[in-house]
Amino acid sequence: MLNTLFAAAIALVVTLFGTPLLIRFLVKHQFGQFIRQDGPTSHLTKRGTPTMGGLVIVLAALLGYFGSDLLTGHRPALAGLLVLFLMVGLGLVGFIDDFLKIHHQQSEGLKPSWKFAGQGLVAIVFAVLASHFPNSAGLTPASLRISFVRDTWLNLAFAGKALGVVLFVIWAYFLITAWSNAVNLTDGLDGLATGSSAMAFGAYIIVSLWQANNWCGSDLVIGQCYAVRDPLDLQVVASAVVGALIGFLWWNASPARIFMGDTGSLALGGAFAGMSIVTRTELLAVIIGGLFVIIVASDVIQIGWFKISGGKRVFKMAPLHHHFELSGWAEVTIVIRFWLIAGLLAALGVGLFYGESVA
Repeated sequence: MLNTLFAAAIALVVTLFGTPLLIRFLVKHQFGQFIRQDGPTSHLTKRGTPTMGGLVIVLAALLGYFGSDLLTGHRPALAGLLVLFLMVGLGLVGFIDDFLKIHHQQSEGLKPSWKFAGQGLVAIVFAVLASHFPNSAGLTPASLRISFVRDTWLNLAFAGKALGVVLFVIWAYFLITAWSNAVNLTDGLDGLATGSSAMAFGAYIIVSLWQANNWCGSDLVIGQCYAVRDPLDLQVVASAVVGALIGFLWWNASPARIFMGDTGSLALGGAFAGMSIVTRTELLAVIIGGLFVIIVASDVIQIGWFKISGGKRVFKMAPLHHHFELSGWAEVTIVIRFWLIAGLLAALGVGLFYGESVA
């Protein structure tokens, strides 16, 4: 438990007091956000606001994780390290994207094919490593079964482990790219993605704690046990991320003094996908991170209907939060109401997880 508290506290302090230093550095070097011309006109006032704030989020999460281990004498575990690898790797892809946008002064950075290639490379390395290296109990960080609140009967290794690993790599690639792009789409209003991500990762603090307390090797199991590797380490990772996000939100809330940029959104989406994989809650994550799913769905519906109908739109603008902006809602109103939805869905996910465990 001390690990969890130290991780959150260290990460919070780093972003709370480190973000202003990053803001000064970015302003000095004119690393400001470029605003797309076809977006809401109210966003034009945000042009030049420092971006790439995800740098301090990732750094704070790393310092929180390793700092708590140093203070408590706990040794890092493979599952937690793999989630952090995803966070750093996708954060690097996002950083390159952000840098190119600033350098070329346009809203397009990396070409989509290059961005997907970068996400794919990180995802493949993660998937291969996560499906190997069993511990003394024979558990690998990831499972070759599709999971909901635990592994289900859907076994990717139905025709042998070799094919199972290949299918798992494809499955992991889909999840990682989907979640990283989902958080990226949600990051369109001040504090929206930051607050929503904090709630989603907060849910995983509870999930991983319950898994640790009811691990299959424990004699104190309440209800069904969980064959998950390194759940306490995953709790520390989730706590570090939550602490980093809360400290960053102090500066990212409306009116934002800094944006997380693709550096932060891709990193957070990747870490969220990684948490869902190593905690064996891949499908439950659709509920825990339900707001991100709603945002993506609105974009898919808009694009799909536009093509099918020959130019008609379902929403005034996609993703969904921009539709409400153009409908006259204040930005703060949208963000708070979307936070409420994110919190309710995260709580629903935790409730389903808990309910299944004691059923």
